[in-house]
Amino acid sequence: MVPPATIEAPAMASALEALHAFVTAHPRLFVLTGAGCSTASGIPDYRDAEGRWKGAEPIQHARFMGEPRARQRYWARSLVGWPHVARARPSAAHHALATLEARGRVGQLVTQNVDGLHQGAGSRRVIDLHGRLDRVDCQSCAWQESRGDYQRRLLDLNPGLEPHAAGALRPDGDVPVPPHLADGLRVPACPQCGGIVKPNVVFFGGSVPRRRVDRAMARLEAADAVLTVGTSLMVYSGYRFVRRARERGLAVAALNLGRTRADDDLALKVEAPCQTLLPALLDALDPPSSPCKDTLPRGAARS
Repeated sequence: MVPPATIEAPAMASALEALHAFVTAHPRLFVLTGAGCSTASGIPDYRDAEGRWKGAEPIQHARFMGEPRARQRYWARSLVGWPHVARARPSAAHHALATLEARGRVGQLVTQNVDGLHQGAGSRRVIDLHGRLDRVDCQSCAWQESRGDYQRRLLDLNPGLEPHAAGALRPDGDVPVPPHLADGLRVPACPQCGGIVKPNVVFFGGSVPRRRVDRAMARLEAADAVLTVGTSLMVYSGYRFVRRARERGLAVAALNLGRTRADDDLALKVEAPCQTLLPALLDALDPPSSPCKDTLPRGAARS
């Protein structure tokens, strides 16, 4: 797990008060999440506090589909990185959002993440905007398989590759490996038609399926406000929901450490770690029941 960022107590109290007021005033939230929800789970994000790339840009759809060597390099890195992603567990932010949904405060959650951690925390109303990393599918036929099963295919064809990994996990769920090992990787083709196998995710430069966008937009129409969590909104596929919300006159709040693309359109901007502030919001909205009648509120003194 990655240790959460911290802010001073007065700033945290102010952030909590502002977010509490927003959520209380808007009981049917459309929540849009990004990589900031999963950093505490050990999955890094793409951008810094200014919205700039932190490192090398991720794999592009056109390169993956058009260049066999690019596919080799991707699958070599993914072979090493997948166990780290598979072991990731939901953060406090994921659990808090699942609880808010269970309490009827979240009408729809749309995530730009591909790690499945919202579902792992118990959220049910989830639209995986960019797909899921735990599935692979053929680009020429209807064949699909779990990422875990495809991992076994990769290992069977490439024994000994995994121990040669070097570097840290990247946001795509892959880990850098020595070039000569990547260039020599044998990539399993589709067992049904021999086609290209790709993770069931939308790579950069690819398109989110229209039906998925339409379903999310329909859910946005039923909301009375938007809350974005852990996203800079630099990618249009997520930012489009903020634009649509503003066209409808809906208030938009952002909980994010750093700049967002929508800063000029926000009714509220809260800069605080979501894995700290969202659990505190739960207590503020629905304080835990007192164990006995004479229990005093927090911080109160007996006379």
